[in-house]
Amino acid sequence: MRVSDLPAASAVAARVHPGYPEDDAVMAERLRLCPEGCLALAGPGDLPVGYAVGHPCRSGSVPDLDTLLGALPVPAGAWCIHDVALLPEARGHGAAGEVVGLMLGEAARRGLPEAVLVAVGDAAGFWQRHGFRPVPIAAPAGYGAGATVMVRSLAP
Repeated sequence: MRVSDLPAASAVAARVHPGYPEDDAVMAERLRLCPEGCLALAGPGDLPVGYAVGHPCRSGSVPDLDTLLGALPVPAGAWCIHDVALLPEARGHGAAGEVVGLMLGEAARRGLPEAVLVAVGDAAGFWQRHGFRPVPIAAPAGYGAGATVMVRSLAP
C-alpha cells in the first residue's frame, strides 16, 4: 500500500465495514509504522478493490478499533491482522487467502510466534479455515457484541 492508496482504501472500508468505522488517521498511522503490513489489492485500472492492514503487537492483546498506536511494541510477541477488506467483486478468486499468506509470511519473517485478530460478523469460519482458533480473551469494546479474538500459532 502507498499513501496515495489511502483514500481508496478508506472508501473500501466504508463499504465493507460500515458498522466498524475508523478515522482515516488509523490506517495512515499503521502504514507509517509498518508499511510491510499494509497491502492494497489492485483491481481494474489499478484502483484498489481491497486492502489488508497488519502490524506487530503484544501477545494476547489486540488494539481496539479507531485507536492510534503511537508506536509498535518492542518487543512484539505477535502479529495483529487488524483488517482485511475486499469489495464483493474482488471476492471468490483466492485473494483473501493470498493476503492471509502474505501476512503470516511477514509475521514469520519477523520471528513472531503467533498471529492474532478479531473476527467480526460471520468471518470466524474464514479465519478457522486459515488455522486460527478462538481464544477466551474478550475482544475490545469497539468490535461490538459477538466479536471473537482468534489466534494462530506460527511454526518456527
